[in-house]
Amino acid sequence: MDRIAHHVREIGMIDQLDPDRDFYEAGFSSVGALNLLLELETEFKLNIPDEEFIAARTVRALGALVKRLKGDSL
Repeated sequence: MDRIAHHVREIGMIDQLDPDRDFYEAGFSSVGALNLLLELETEFKLNIPDEEFIAARTVRALGALVKRLKGDSL
């Protein structure tokens, strides 16, 4: 989850973010979301379904999604 939080903070230019806070409410943009999706798919070598990515609006939710899709721990 730390790697996902790093990407969210870096791409969204968000200094600190609670893992349960909606990062869109923290100022994340739709362009940032697209960049985040591409970054996560590249780093974790997987395809994230758009509708599941859109629904995962927190670092914790994204971590759980990636973990489920990878079938192992992060």
